[in-house]
Amino acid sequence: MTQKIDGTGPIARPPETASRPLPAARAGAERSAPVAAAESIRLTGEAEGLQALERELGTGPAGIDLARVNALRAAIADGSYQVDAQAVATRMLDLERQLGG
Repeated sequence: MTQKIDGTGPIARPPETASRPLPAARAGAERSAPVAAAESIRLTGEAEGLQALERELGTGPAGIDLARVNALRAAIADGSYQVDAQAVATRMLDLERQLGG
């Protein structure tokens, strides 16, 4: 059986699925059971590293030269900032080599 798809009309469902009722949700039954509390949590090294990084970044601009950032913002705003395309390309190629590409 073939049908032309033209974007109009109702969606035809196969008769075996259209007449079958949907199963009843049992979400209430699972949620009524008590949940056991965990006695301890062990973080992976990666999770601990992420937490340390979050603490470090949350304390302020550690390692960020705000004077340089503001100077770059001003240069970009007044149109005097020049991009050294050769330096950008060289650094991209260096990064590619470091990543094993």
